[in-house]
Amino acid sequence: MKIGSDAGNGLRELAGVRAVVTGGTSGLGLALVEELAGRGCGVAFVARGRAGVERVVRERAGVHGIVGDVASKEDIHPIAVQVLGELGGLDVLINNASDLGPAPLEFLADTECEDMERALATNVTGPFRLTKALLGALARAAREGRGALVVNISSDAAVAPYPRWGAYGASKAALHHMTRIWDAELAAEGVRFISFDPGDMDTPLHALAVPDADRAALKRPSEAARELVDLIASVLRRQGKPAAESSSSAAEANQ
Repeated sequence: MKIGSDAGNGLRELAGVRAVVTGGTSGLGLALVEELAGRGCGVAFVARGRAGVERVVRERAGVHGIVGDVASKEDIHPIAVQVLGELGGLDVLINNASDLGPAPLEFLADTECEDMERALATNVTGPFRLTKALLGALARAAREGRGALVVNISSDAAVAPYPRWGAYGASKAALHHMTRIWDAELAAEGVRFISFDPGDMDTPLHALAVPDADRAALKRPSEAARELVDLIASVLRRQGKPAAESSSSAAEANQ
């Protein structure tokens, strides 16, 4: 049984776009893999667990799975080499892999230093290193007129001081502001950066953070994935890659 969008449903406006998603075996990451592949993208995804990577590859024909941990400095170069080897270049990087910090959530004063370090390594330093490693390929795509985009998955915890969400919120705030700086520095080169807050979703990460949440009240990851891929299509269209119109804008996503 294949998962994801039906390739025959007409949603092929992103055909040929080369995209990579980190944290691609569950939650929003998996939904993005499915949505992008269903719209005709060449898709690679990264995740730490080999079993999960192999499962997604079996279920979604044509996607490329890469085993690696973005929080590990030693894994970044091998991940980048495999991404470019599998896709032959890169147009879209989605830094989706995230870490909560302590689980269950703790006040900052009770947060272990190791939990804070892990959240920062996964949510900030990892995306920074992977972006640097793939920046040459993205700049090449921009020069070729294909468009080039980095999407960093943010959260309302990046701007609202929620008690007990300190490690996650602080790391996402750093990621959000780093995104804005990258975009200011590289917009003239044609490489754009956006920060995207998908909202509260019914995902394993959310269940770990809020185990007693009403799942029926949460957004489905597939809905958030459609919203984000619509936004990606809009940004690439404005950069010169034909894509569907979207009511969203990169400027709105960066607010």
